[in-house]
Amino acid sequence: MPYFLRLLLLLFYLILLVESRNPRRRSWSGQLEMPRLSHLYKKTHDITKLQKGKTEQLLRVDEHDFTMRPAFGGPAIPVGVDVQVESLDSISEVDMDFTMTLYLRHYWKDERLSFPSTTNKSMTFDGRLVKKIWVPDVFFVHSKRSFTHDTTTDNIMLRVFPDGHVLYSMRITVTAMCNMDFSHFPLDSQTCSLELESYAYTDEDLMLYWKNGDESLKTDEKISLSQFLIHKFHTTSRLAFYSSTGWYNRLYINFTLRRHIFFFLLQTYFPATLMVMLSWVSFWIDHRAVPARVSLGSTTVLTMSTIITGVNASMPRVSYIKAVDIYLWVSFVFVFLSVLEYAAVNYLTTVQERKERKLRDKVPCTCGMLHSRTIMLDGNYSESEANSLAGYTRSHIVTDEEKQEKIVVHLALSDESNTSRKKGLKGHMGLRIIQNTHVIDKYSRLIFPIFYIFFNLIYWSVFC
Repeated sequence: MPYFLRLLLLLFYLILLVESRNPRRRSWSGQLEMPRLSHLYKKTHDITKLQKGKTEQLLRVDEHDFTMRPAFGGPAIPVGVDVQVESLDSISEVDMDFTMTLYLRHYWKDERLSFPSTTNKSMTFDGRLVKKIWVPDVFFVHSKRSFTHDTTTDNIMLRVFPDGHVLYSMRITVTAMCNMDFSHFPLDSQTCSLELESYAYTDEDLMLYWKNGDESLKTDEKISLSQFLIHKFHTTSRLAFYSSTGWYNRLYINFTLRRHIFFFLLQTYFPATLMVMLSWVSFWIDHRAVPARVSLGSTTVLTMSTIITGVNASMPRVSYIKAVDIYLWVSFVFVFLSVLEYAAVNYLTTVQERKERKLRDKVPCTCGMLHSRTIMLDGNYSESEANSLAGYTRSHIVTDEEKQEKIVVHLALSDESNTSRKKGLKGHMGLRIIQNTHVIDKYSRLIFPIFYIFFNLIYWSVFC
């Protein structure tokens, strides 16, 4: 019996041994058999990514005091900066500022954040870790308002490398002041700058610099503005001194803008020029058409005043003269002079008519004078027409029934009177322009356009 039991135990042991070596019998253990991965799907994992525990424990955040800068007590920590301009949103002449959206990136080394890694791969974090470590306190000098984008989360990225190098990037929209000079407006070009500086750390603790020189500033090729042409982007850097705190490194993002002139040609220069030309139409209108010439002059003056007011309403109240002011005010003076020209014409015409009326009232008597001839003249006849009728008598001109409708003018013609008249004409040639109002309009038709064209040539040659 014991021999028989021994045999059964031996057989049972052999069966168990065979079943344990057979792979088809593993399903009883409850473990699923995983298929073997081919070499194409093999991936070497970084030990730091598989290590259990919090990221702060891997970076040893709790073991260091990150309120102090890296290498505190030693030389200044270099912090490289590069910027990618996403958009130049607006330029305001009234507020004298600009709005820009950009990606601001900082590069520095903090050995306190170094960690072991077999593949030298970096770790990327969002803005939640930024609040627990040291980051540069860079701010925008002369900024009016700025904010970090937070849709859908804070647009902040932190990338840490095993050797302790850090990349800190954020997306910011900033509105900063720009000192503009409008002396050549709207034929001007403006240069604005966005300034970056550390708020607390002087150049002895933190050294800001452009990481790749001029290549540190990148711009989107699609950036465009309605009124300006972006002419140039470039970077500069210098030291800024504050009497109470010391010297600081300051970085500048400079860009030059050239204004589009075509909009102002259509809205300002062409209307002003047309108003000046319209005021010249009055020189071709008869001086006796008082309502036509007065209404034309008033319309052009009021229109020029409206143009000047509209241009100045959209501009800051500067204490110097702008280029557009020179053009508009000179045009306004030309329009105003055309009104004064008609006032002078109307006044001289009235004076001349008054003199002729007095001359008709004081006609000398020709009784007892030899070689005198009497003719009947209508009140509208001129002196030349009267001279041409000097050989005719009263009976040849009018009848007795027309005596009440005519004016009797006695012309005493003698050799002495003819000689004195010729001398008087030679001596008063300079007064004929004043006495003949039509000559004033004739000369104005030439003088006004010539002077205005000459002004335009000087203006555009100087300001362009």
